Amino acid sequence: MADPRDELITELRRELAQVRAERAAARAENAELKREIAELKEALGKSSNNSSKPPSSDGLQARAKRNKKGPTGRKPGGQPGHERSTRPLVPIEKVANIVTCKPARCEKCTAHLAGDDLAPLRHQVFELPKVEPIVNEYRLHALTCGCGHATRAALPEGVPTRAFGPSVDAAVGVLLGVYRMSRRMVPRFLEDFFGLSMADGSVVKCQQAASGAIAGPVEEAHDHVRAAGVKYCDETGWREARQRVFLWTVVTAAVTVFVIQARRTADAAKTALGKVHGLLGTDRHGAYNAWPDLARQFCWSHLTRDFVAISERGGESYRIGQDLLAVKEQMFVWWHRVRDGTLSRSSFRRYMLPLQNRVRALLEEGTRTCANTKTGRTCQKLIDHFDAMWTFVYREGIEPTNNTAERALRHAVILRKLCFGTHSIHGSRFIERMLTCHATLHQQGRNVLSFMTDACQAALRGTTPPSLLPATDDVAKAA
Repeated sequence: MADPRDELITELRRELAQVRAERAAARAENAELKREIAELKEALGKSSNNSSKPPSSDGLQARAKRNKKGPTGRKPGGQPGHERSTRPLVPIEKVANIVTCKPARCEKCTAHLAGDDLAPLRHQVFELPKVEPIVNEYRLHALTCGCGHATRAALPEGVPTRAFGPSVDAAVGVLLGVYRMSRRMVPRFLEDFFGLSMADGSVVKCQQAASGAIAGPVEEAHDHVRAAGVKYCDETGWREARQRVFLWTVVTAAVTVFVIQARRTADAAKTALGKVHGLLGTDRHGAYNAWPDLARQFCWSHLTRDFVAISERGGESYRIGQDLLAVKEQMFVWWHRVRDGTLSRSSFRRYMLPLQNRVRALLEEGTRTCANTKTGRTCQKLIDHFDAMWTFVYREGIEPTNNTAERALRHAVILRKLCFGTHSIHGSRFIERMLTCHATLHQQGRNVLSFMTDACQAALRGTTPPSLLPATDDVAKAA
C-alpha cells in the first residue's frame, strides 16, 4: 500500500515546479515590460538634441531647456560696441531729383540767413517706381496672291506664341520656387505690383516654360558636382502625388544641386553622387556605405546626438555617453584653433591620436557592457566605420559636420510645409531645378531673376543658356 506521505511530497514538488515556472515567466514578462517602458520613455524624450528630429518638433519642455538662460536684461537690437551698418549713398548721377533745403533764419537769434553750405548733409530717400507691363503688339497681315491664296505673316524669330514673354516666365518661376508663393498667390502679386492680369492656368504654363529653360544648366551643374573633390550630401522627405518620396541635395563650394527620388537607398545615393570620387560628408545613413570610410566623414553634429542619447539611457550607458561627449568637446576646441590658424594641422593630428584611442576604447566597452541594446548596437556600428569619424583630421578640405548640406535643405523644408509637396513628376522636376538655381546662384552672389530671364530668352531663341558653374569653370570649359 502506497504511503500517503509520498503522494503528498510528489504533489508538493509538482506545485513547487509550477510556482517556479510561473515565477520565471513573471520575471521574463517583467523584464520585457521594463524594456518596453524604457523604449517608450526614450521615444517620448527624443528631441533635436538626441535624435535627427528637427528643432521645430521639440515640445515646450525641450524648448525651455534649450533656452534656460532666460532674459539677460539687455535691450533688443545692437549692443554697445557693435559695428554700425549704414547704407552707402547713391552716386549723384543716379539720383532722380535733388531738393535743396536751406534754413531761412538762425534758430538761436532768428536773424536772416543767406549763402551756401559747401558740404551739405546728404539725405537720400528711396521710392519704388510705378511699374506697368510692356505690351508689344504684332500685327500679322494676311495678303492674297493673284492665284487667290491668302498668306498670313509669321511671328518674328524669338517671339512667343503665348501671351507672356521670357521675363514673365522667369518671374513666375522665381516667385514659385524661390519666394515660395502658391499658384493662386502669383497672379495676385503680379496684378498688385505690375498691373499684369494672369489666369491660374497661365501660371502653370509659365512654370513649365521656366522649368524647361533651366533643364540644361541644371544637368551641367549635376555633372560638376559629381566630379567635385569635396561634397556634402543629405536628404529629407517630400511628397509627390500624395506619395512619400525623398529630396536629395549635394553641396560643393560653389554649386548645390537637388534631385527628388522615390527611394532613400544606396542606388538613390549613387544617382545623386555619381561614381565614388573625392571626399564626402554625410550622416551615418547606410545608403552612403558604398563610399570608402577613408574618404567619407561622419557628421559630428549627428554623432553628438547619438552620444547624448546614449548618456540618457542611464547605467553604464550614461558614463560611456558622458565620456564620449567630453572627448567631443576637447576635439572641437582644437579644431576651432586649426580653423583660426592658432594650431597647426600637424600638431592637431598628433593631439588627436590619444583621443581617437579613447573613443575606440569607449565604443568597445559599450559593445561589451551594453550588448543587445541600442547603445551596444550604436557602438558596434561606429566601430565598423571607425575611420569615417576622423577623415577631417587627415584630409584637408572636408569639415567635421554636415551642416552645409543641412542648411541647404532648410529652404526646401519650409517650401514643403507650405505647398505639401508636388502633384506630378513635372512639378518635381521644376522644384528640384529651381532649388538648384536658387542655392547655386546665392552661393556665387548672382541674381536669380536675371539668370532665369536670360535662360528663358535663350530657350525661346534656341541659343546657349547661361551656365550655373562658377566663372573659372566656364573659362576652363571654353578652353
